[in-house]
Amino acid sequence: VVDDGSGNLDAVAPVHDAYADDPRFSFILLGKNVGKRKAQIAAIRRSSGDLVLNVDSDTVLAADVVTKLARKMQDPAIGAAMGQLTASNRNDTWLTRLIDMEYWLACNEERAAQARFGAVMCCCGPCAMYRRSALLLLLDQYETQLFRGKPSDFGEDRHLTILMLKAGFQTEYVPDAVAATVVPDRLGPYLRQQLRWARSTFRDTFLALRLLPELDRYLTLDVVGQNLGPLLLALSSLAALAQLALTATVPWWTGLIIASMTVVRCSVAAFRARELRFLGFSLHTFINIFLLLPVKAYALCTLSNRDWLSR
Repeated sequence: VVDDGSGNLDAVAPVHDAYADDPRFSFILLGKNVGKRKAQIAAIRRSSGDLVLNVDSDTVLAADVVTKLARKMQDPAIGAAMGQLTASNRNDTWLTRLIDMEYWLACNEERAAQARFGAVMCCCGPCAMYRRSALLLLLDQYETQLFRGKPSDFGEDRHLTILMLKAGFQTEYVPDAVAATVVPDRLGPYLRQQLRWARSTFRDTFLALRLLPELDRYLTLDVVGQNLGPLLLALSSLAALAQLALTATVPWWTGLIIASMTVVRCSVAAFRARELRFLGFSLHTFINIFLLLPVKAYALCTLSNRDWLSR
């Protein structure tokens, strides 16, 4: 258990004492707050098992998650495997319901498709298992990641996954290893989270591009599509707004095409998940166009910013 420089050690000391005689627990008290990545590395360096499971503090695992991930890791070619993420607070607000569907789509469409080729591009932080022998080969690179000459602290899950792929290991997705994590229930925290994720995605896309010649062609299409898709959507939206402003005519064709793509995607998800609620994910298109696209544009212009935006 790593305590990353807590300022209330007097309050947590009784917890340490309660587990002091339990051989399953070892406490590491860091002298100052050094951030998630370095705290994670401190735990990995002290570990001794063949497999290391990374779990976020706001995540609860199903009882069989460790068993299912460990079973997947029996193949020595696999360096990392992630489970399926759900929102533990799904029913709190309209936003948490949309994010839960967003997670399902990210896991069961994007990650599942990438896993068919042994190269999940991001084993997400809330629930990911790593081969310790592979981690030890990569820890120095992982700890000293720089961007424009400065330490890069966030996006640790994506960066570690790409380092695994660069080292020749496969990365996998296990859909029936379910982990429930707390998601933002208000737009402000959600957009700050998306800004941090967008910055890390842009930073590590450059590393991913170098990998593509060694991977399946589908993954090239996937990475290129994920980066060009938002750009094309932004250009379409701006062109539609320009048409409306300059000619006072409604851009029916642009709206119709975006609406059609939204309906098709949500219908396919509803069919595959056997849940009609996914038709409601159509509402996320408005968030995507009017909020997330500007956030991604801002992230691209502020890539050197290292703020986690969560305090």
